[in-house]
Amino acid sequence: MVEKSLFGEGKNIEFKRKIPQKHERFLKDIIAFSNCTGGKVIVGIEDATNVVCGIGNENPFKLSDDISNMISDACIPQINPDITVQTLEDRTILVIDVAPGRFRPYYLKSVGRENSTYIRINGTSRVADARTLQELELEGQHVYYDSLQEIGMEYDEDLAKNLCRSMKEVALSACETEEEKAEIHDMTIEKMEDMGLLRMLGRDYVPTHAFNLMTVNRMKHAKIQCALFKGNSRDTFIDRKEFRGPIYGQIEEAYQFVLRHINLSAQIDGIVRRDVYELPVRAVREAIINAVTHRSYLDDSCIQVSVYDDRVEVLSPGGLYGGLDIEAALSGKSKCRNAAISEAFHYMKIIEAWGTGLGRIQNSCREYGLKEPVIEEFGDGFRVIFYRKVINADQKVISEPEKVISTDQNVVSKPEKVISASTKVVSEPEKVISDLEVYRTMMRKAGVTETFILNIEVVYRHAGQNVFKQSDVMEYLECSKTKATNVMNAMKKAGIIEKVTGMGFGRYRFV
Repeated sequence: MVEKSLFGEGKNIEFKRKIPQKHERFLKDIIAFSNCTGGKVIVGIEDATNVVCGIGNENPFKLSDDISNMISDACIPQINPDITVQTLEDRTILVIDVAPGRFRPYYLKSVGRENSTYIRINGTSRVADARTLQELELEGQHVYYDSLQEIGMEYDEDLAKNLCRSMKEVALSACETEEEKAEIHDMTIEKMEDMGLLRMLGRDYVPTHAFNLMTVNRMKHAKIQCALFKGNSRDTFIDRKEFRGPIYGQIEEAYQFVLRHINLSAQIDGIVRRDVYELPVRAVREAIINAVTHRSYLDDSCIQVSVYDDRVEVLSPGGLYGGLDIEAALSGKSKCRNAAISEAFHYMKIIEAWGTGLGRIQNSCREYGLKEPVIEEFGDGFRVIFYRKVINADQKVISEPEKVISTDQNVVSKPEKVISASTKVVSEPEKVISDLEVYRTMMRKAGVTETFILNIEVVYRHAGQNVFKQSDVMEYLECSKTKATNVMNAMKKAGIIEKVTGMGFGRYRFV
């Protein structure tokens, strides 16, 4: 007996005792591997028992030629697998190695594209649905869905110019230094055409799906559903939100939803108090960015971000793209499903570097001392699971550097340093939520941009009604002095902070 893992990833391995009389049962696995991440069909091993039977007295080289001819004659476009003869447990077997195809979709010539374009889902081969077939067709033509014309939407020059300004604004807000800001060039209509946000039809511009998603976003399913559940199942909602609008704004809103519902506690380093989230928040943000950037916009499902007592899940529609498998993705390889969105996000500094997101998620959790995150294809979707650290009878969730004693004690770092009761690990109070709603209204009336609003919300969650100064803002946002100054100026402009006298220079608090 042998395990499928001997030949590679189990879900991409199929055992066949022999070539079945109905060749379609054999060919559907070959087609499915070509349409997905590739795989191997092993002839000479019983599938039900994993017993090595071998191919008997058949000439292995003649059988290899017969299989090659069968695949070539029956499948379209042509599939050329690599067939090798191997000896296992003193028996001869054939290993048919099928690479991911470049000219998808592959299907049976005699049956037709709609009924015989097979794909792999959870280790089985099945006929692709209409949405998956459309995506395979675009992929085979090397066309990106998000770069296609948004039918029914007319080009609006004012809307395009507003998007240019917003993209640059987001890019500048992500810069840490003046040197970085100097490298951000103006976004123009011509550059948006180069990215695939706009297309030329004759002499006129037309918007693409990506332009729609980055502006008015009329796609009903292009949204993020966020939920906080009681316990570890979906039985009871505590809070839920649905974020629509431009997809880059959805990222920040979903990220802030998670921050509101995971624990924040005090960590003392000498005389300095630092607030630490229980999860590596940059990794959480990276998972949400990946979901928005790489999801299938042909799929009519939504991105879902779920917070449970023991974990946080980010689920996006559409599996890995272009024949990429999990192992390759984790090693840093990247295949782009949405080229225009990816280009736009890279300019806006939402995407930091190509192909490194999943690796950074793993490394961040490892550095936090957390259980390894689950990164997997899930049905026809993609899922990342962050495990929260659960301790003591109350099931309080905290991060590794923190120490939590019994419920009637305070969070401490050193025996002689006791922090006030306000630094206990708690969920975000209702007052914070209501205060932020008021501040958002004031900031929007003052013309403060959404990016600055999100940064200011972080400052408020750290500072609350306590006095703070510019250096505190730099610490809260982990940013440069210049960015902290800009954030402070935005708060002053909106009138949501006031100067405090008698406590030293440059002290402020929220009104």
